[in-house]
Amino acid sequence: MSSKTPKNRASGSQDSDFRLSMANLDRLPAGVRRPAYDRTQVTAGIVHLGIGAFHRAHQAVVLDDLLADGATEWGIVGASLRSPATRDALAPQDCLYTTAIRSGAGTDHRIIGSVLACEVASENPAALIARMADPATRIVSLTVTEKGYCHTPQTGDLDERHPDIVHDLQNPDTPRSAIGFLVAALAQRKAAGTAPFTVLSCDNLSANGRTVRRIATQFGSLRSRDLATWIEAEVAFPSTMVDRIVPETTDIDRSEISSALGMIDAWPVVTEPFTQWIVEERFSAGRPDFAAAGVQMVSDVTPFEHMKLRLLNASHSTLAYLGYLAGHETIASTMTDSRFAALARQIMDDAAPTLTMPGGTDLAAYGASLLQRFANPALHHRTWQIAMDGSQKLPQRLLATMADRLRLGLPIDTHALAVAGWMRYITGKDEQARAIDVRDPLAGELLGIAERAGPVAERLAPALLEVRSIFGALGGDPRVRAAVTEALTKLYALGARQTVQTFQVK
Repeated sequence: MSSKTPKNRASGSQDSDFRLSMANLDRLPAGVRRPAYDRTQVTAGIVHLGIGAFHRAHQAVVLDDLLADGATEWGIVGASLRSPATRDALAPQDCLYTTAIRSGAGTDHRIIGSVLACEVASENPAALIARMADPATRIVSLTVTEKGYCHTPQTGDLDERHPDIVHDLQNPDTPRSAIGFLVAALAQRKAAGTAPFTVLSCDNLSANGRTVRRIATQFGSLRSRDLATWIEAEVAFPSTMVDRIVPETTDIDRSEISSALGMIDAWPVVTEPFTQWIVEERFSAGRPDFAAAGVQMVSDVTPFEHMKLRLLNASHSTLAYLGYLAGHETIASTMTDSRFAALARQIMDDAAPTLTMPGGTDLAAYGASLLQRFANPALHHRTWQIAMDGSQKLPQRLLATMADRLRLGLPIDTHALAVAGWMRYITGKDEQARAIDVRDPLAGELLGIAERAGPVAERLAPALLEVRSIFGALGGDPRVRAAVTEALTKLYALGARQTVQTFQVK
C-alpha cells in the first residue's frame, strides 16, 4: 500500500486544518457516519499485531460498534512489525480513518475510531512488549498473513531455521517476528505473576488458534521448558474464521474518498458490504460482548474455517493465478468470463464432499453468494494481490481438498488446474514473456527450480511437487503428479484463457 497522502481535497487545498482528525469531525458531510462515543473515555484492552487494511476493515469495525455500545475498555493499540507507513499516515489523523463500503448501489463512508494509537515494533521493541505485558491488555490479536507466523504450512510447526526465529532466539528482548513478540510479552507476564492475555489469530491459517498455540509453545520451549509449559497450560488461543474482501487501497481510492469527505484521509480502506467473524469461545482474561456486534461465538470453528478456506479462498486463488495469466487485472474482471466463473463454482462443488457442516448449513447458497461477491464491479481486488504468498496458502486452500478427494476416490482435475496455474505463475514470466513480480517467502527457491526445469511441464511440475514444505507427501502421489502435469502442459500449450474455456466443468 502506498504511503502517499492525496494531493487534493475537494477544494484543492492541502491545509492541515482539513485533514481528517478529531478536531474536524464536525466538518464532515452529514451522511458520513462517525464514532458514536467519547474517544477520550476509551482505554486500550487489545493490542493488534499487523495493523493492515484487513484488520481496519474487519475487526476494528466490530470494536467500533462495541465502543458505541459502551464497551469503553476495549480500544485497540495497533502495531506494524516493520513499516512505519500506517503509523505515519494515521498519527496526524488521531488514528481515525475511513472505511469505504462499495457495492453496485454506491459507496457508504464511515469513520472508525477504535484504533487509539499505532506503533512500529521495529523502532522500539521494548515499548511494544511492555504494552502487551501490561495487565490492561487482555487480548493480543493478529493479522500478519500466513507467512508472518514463521512456520511450515504443511506441518503447522515452527520453522526453527527461519531468519527471524533465529534472530529472536538470540535476541529475545528485541524480536522481529510476531511469535517473538508474543512469547517475549508472555514471558514478562509470567515473571510478574500477571494472568496471560488471549492470543486471537485472525489469519487464514488452518486451525489458526491451535496452530499458533503450537508455534508459540514450540518457540517458548526453545527459550525455557518452564515457559513453554505455562503457555500450553494457561494461554487461550481461540480459533477464528474471518471473512471480508478488502482490496489494496490505491491513490485513486484515497483521492475519491478525500473528495467525498471534503478533507484529506491519507489511509482509508475499501471493502464490501459483507462481513463475517466466527470465534471460538475460549479466552484467558475476558472479552468484549462480541455477539452484540454480530460476531458468531461457537464451540468449534473448524467446520466454518474449512468451508471458507476450501470454498472462498480456494476459488479466489484459482481465479487469481489463472485470471492473472489470462490478462485480467482484477477478480471482478475475471468473473466477467463465464468460464472462469464456472471454474470457480466447480472448485467449490468439488470441495463440498470434503466438508462436514453443522445442520442447516446451505453450501450451495454460500457458494452462490461468493460468486456474487467476486463479481462486485465496485471492488478492484487485484489478481496480483491475491496471488501473493502462494507457497503459504496452497496447503490449506487447495492441497487439503485434493488429499481428501483422493481418499474418497474422487477426481482432482479442477484443483490440479489451480495448482498448475500457481506453478505457471511462479515462473516469473507471463504468457507474453513479461516479468511477473512474484511475492512469496519461497520466491528465490521456486524461481530457481523454474529456471532449472525450463518451460517444460514434464520437468517443472514434478520438480515443484518435490518442495516438501508446500506439498509434503502429497507431492509424491502419482495421481497428483499426473493430474498437475497434464494441466500444466495445457497451460503452456494453450494459455490460461483457452485452457479454462476448454476445461470440462462437470
